[in-house]
Amino acid sequence: MARTADKTDIPNRLTKAGRELFSRHGYNATGIQQITDHAGVPKGSFYNHFDSKEAFAAAIIAQYAAYLQRSWEAMMEAAPPQPMAAIRYVFEQMIAHHEAKTERAGCLVGNFAAEIASSSDTCRVALQAAQLAWRERLAGMIADAQADGAIRTDIAAAELSGLAWDTWEGALLRMKLERSAAPLRRSVDLMFNHLFQPAAAASAAAAGQSPTSE
Repeated sequence: MARTADKTDIPNRLTKAGRELFSRHGYNATGIQQITDHAGVPKGSFYNHFDSKEAFAAAIIAQYAAYLQRSWEAMMEAAPPQPMAAIRYVFEQMIAHHEAKTERAGCLVGNFAAEIASSSDTCRVALQAAQLAWRERLAGMIADAQADGAIRTDIAAAELSGLAWDTWEGALLRMKLERSAAPLRRSVDLMFNHLFQPAAAASAAAAGQSPTSE
């Protein structure tokens, strides 16, 4: 195994390997030996950088949350200026990301939450921070769209953002079960075209007419 003078090389290789294996097989089905073998480092080096598998998983969650932040910022740079159009653009990009993948791995945060949130308080706190950051970013965009009249205002932006998270994670679970990204598109379309619509637009949609028709 090649040695390196870069002190970040081994931990970076370990977290990259861990993220790949956890996404593919889950937390409980992935052992430290598998991680070090996949990373191409001695097993003993794992404990030079991480106190435990639990601490290692928490580090990967924090790393994944930072990746989501960077991805969101990159999407916003290319998004349309109109608030609702920007929200739709972000979700379209996320859907396209999953449609392009051959493995329906879902979201690391959602996968870990289902598997270890009840058994690891360390990971639960890291997972909670990651999903809260996602929701807060979206809540800011929803508030802008509410001010623009594009989203209903009778429900707070933070509550609608929480609903969007719940809907998205549920759709990701269905995606894994059905081995298709179609549930993502159906769920997002329903959420934005109906549940988030202002009252007048929602009533018109239910009646099968344009919001401006008389």
